[in-house]
Amino acid sequence: MRKLEGKVAFLTGAGAGIAKATALAFVAEGAKVAIIELNEEVGLAAEKQITELGGQAIFIKTDVTDDNGMRLAVEKTIAHFGQLNLIFNCAGGSLQEDVPVHEMDLAIWHRTVSLNLLHPFLSCKYAIPHLLKAGGGSIINVTSHMGLMGSLKPAYAASKGGIISFTKTLAAQYALHGIRANAIAPGSIRTERQLKRYGATPEMNAEKMTPAIRERQLTHKNYPFSVGEPENIATIAVFLASDDSRMLTGTTIAADGGRSSYLKLYDGE
Repeated sequence: MRKLEGKVAFLTGAGAGIAKATALAFVAEGAKVAIIELNEEVGLAAEKQITELGGQAIFIKTDVTDDNGMRLAVEKTIAHFGQLNLIFNCAGGSLQEDVPVHEMDLAIWHRTVSLNLLHPFLSCKYAIPHLLKAGGGSIINVTSHMGLMGSLKPAYAASKGGIISFTKTLAAQYALHGIRANAIAPGSIRTERQLKRYGATPEMNAEKMTPAIRERQLTHKNYPFSVGEPENIATIAVFLASDDSRMLTGTTIAADGGRSSYLKLYDGE
């Protein structure tokens, strides 16, 4: 039997990157998925890909920072699938304007914290009642290695650090109800957005990338086990969503190639 057979998952940001890879992995293990995504083009494409593979998916266009929008997204998921068992909160990001604290515009702080920290709160606020009704479930929040070690982007690091504390709180509050809550802290992952940022494409391997990309993003210099793929995080998410991880709650798995353990493992030799 597949590990997530009969389960329904609610995944934010699932039109691309880590969350899309996770949606595909969940479906491969028997789950039905709700793709919560603001970008209609990628959301519909993800839904189509999953259905063409024989899975069950629904795309729901939603701004994850909007209170009413998230409430409606959960309601549409329930109306379509009839239940909810898994939450995967992955939507998020940082802004170029996330500058030193004394120079930061308040709007940038609010936008970053809303996207990274308000969004999983709203997701859980409206989805947890259905996990309670189902007799339990699993919540997986995606944070960042920067939430573990800090960053030169204060709003991003603070919001990602907040996710870790929020996850521990969820674990404590709902343990007696059969709901587990854990977090994944990825390091550098070769998502479409990351590759575009450095002028690369998903088809490029390390040898074909420019020196700037290799130096800043895709070498072993700061990541002793190299840069990850979205599927590497999806594998961890399947583990946390399934009964294989029934002894884990309140944990954060640092899936960052060792970056949070070593600020700079190699000195260029």
